[in-house]
Amino acid sequence: MLNIRFREKTNTWPAFVDLFSNLVIILIFLLIVFVFLWTTTSVFNKDTGAKAVADLKRANEEQAQRIVQMTADEEEAKRLLVLARAELESLSANNDELTNELEQVDVSVNELIADYESKVAELQSQGIDLQAQVTELTKQLNQANLDKQRTAELEQERRNLQEQMNAQRASLADQLNKLQAALDAAEEESHQKDIQYVEMSTRLNKALADKVAELNEVAKYQSAFYKAIKDALGDDKFIQTEGDRFVISSDILFSSGSYTLSPEGKNQLRLIANVIKDLENKIPTNVDWIIRVDGHTDRQQVVPGTRGYSNNMELSLLRANAVAKELANDGVSRRRLIPSGFGDLHPVALGKDAASLQQNRRIELQLTNR
Repeated sequence: MLNIRFREKTNTWPAFVDLFSNLVIILIFLLIVFVFLWTTTSVFNKDTGAKAVADLKRANEEQAQRIVQMTADEEEAKRLLVLARAELESLSANNDELTNELEQVDVSVNELIADYESKVAELQSQGIDLQAQVTELTKQLNQANLDKQRTAELEQERRNLQEQMNAQRASLADQLNKLQAALDAAEEESHQKDIQYVEMSTRLNKALADKVAELNEVAKYQSAFYKAIKDALGDDKFIQTEGDRFVISSDILFSSGSYTLSPEGKNQLRLIANVIKDLENKIPTNVDWIIRVDGHTDRQQVVPGTRGYSNNMELSLLRANAVAKELANDGVSRRRLIPSGFGDLHPVALGKDAASLQQNRRIELQLTNR
């Protein structure tokens, strides 16, 4: 029990009790903040994480016991203060002698209150700093959680890319196998084609050799054929020998724009037919020869509305057919006559004058092989 008597006029103990209670509450709050900061700092240490958790649990239990003990002490202190207050109030009326002592006690109490207020202000300032630290640690914790989540997402993306690469690698391997199989097949096909090419080349060379021999055989009779025709027709400016062909001007065979043979033209063709028939008896039967009958026109366009043909190509073919038909009527074997029409595609004279146009209107007879 406190044996101190207060004055009746001034009683400061209730304020002291309230101040002491507030101080205890503030100390408890600061203790909780310290425990939270210590716990947060220990948890984020990856190397001692497991041990920190165990220490945290043990420290929490100890702090809980301390808080319970401090609460009990607070309640006991309140109870003792209340008792002291009652005793002091009962003793204040009978102890005037203690006035000086009470004044000193008032001074001490005021100093104690000032000291407590100073400590409270200091603790409040520390509490603000600790709260800032808690905020910063919370921010760091959130950032760490975001980094962890981003790391997990990147790992999943890496796995997806790895799976895609594996699938593409398998697809490429399959394509390479198919390409290799196709290449092998192509090589085999190329080998077979090479064999066929050699065989075809052999046959073609033989055919060409036979054809050359046949052409050589035909060539032996071309000069005699053209000379016999020239002797039969006489020296005529409208009939000429040019290289391997015999050229007859269309002007002595047909009238202008017509494909009907003139009487003079038929007489000329009768003489040519006699020469061809005589040649048939001289050329061996194993030589497959023909007489090409090629019709040509000049470049003058067909008059619109002309009956029987619409262009120079048709006119040249009609004239070649007329010549071949007339030779056949005169006794030449039909299978030896091959008529063709070329229109104005192969001129022998490029001028536009009458002489040039007259040269381009012609029938060519050529002794050749089939």
